[in-house]
Amino acid sequence: MSDLPDTQHLAAELRTVVSRFIKKLRAHSSLHATLSLTERAVIKQLTQQQPLLPSELAARERVTTQAMSQILNHLAELGYITRQPSPTDKRKVLVSLSEAGQAEMTSVKQELNDWLGQALAQTCSAAELRTLHQSLAVLAKLVDFD
Repeated sequence: MSDLPDTQHLAAELRTVVSRFIKKLRAHSSLHATLSLTERAVIKQLTQQQPLLPSELAARERVTTQAMSQILNHLAELGYITRQPSPTDKRKVLVSLSEAGQAEMTSVKQELNDWLGQALAQTCSAAELRTLHQSLAVLAKLVDFD
């Protein structure tokens, strides 16, 4: 008999812990109170690749173009994005993070890193930190799996 854990049980436990962990991180983000989950996802998309068309953002976030228009209007009101005409097709608009949006994202990342670093230091032993560090490669494989 194998001493490996049952993969179905492990999957359920991992999903639960990761979901709770994500909720905890969101709760410690200053954007949590001002932006919806989809608005935060749009900002994340723009930090990874910009500029993007509103239709590209809508497709990536699986929302209608009308819903994306409302999301982008709110982000523009907050000063987090800019809209520029496409250099190749003046009928299209490209969306990018503004300087204020980039600064806010940098600030939020630092807030979360500070909180998580403090949580790790106060709750984990040296052996647990090593185990967690070794687990990152496994988690990265799961993220890349399709």
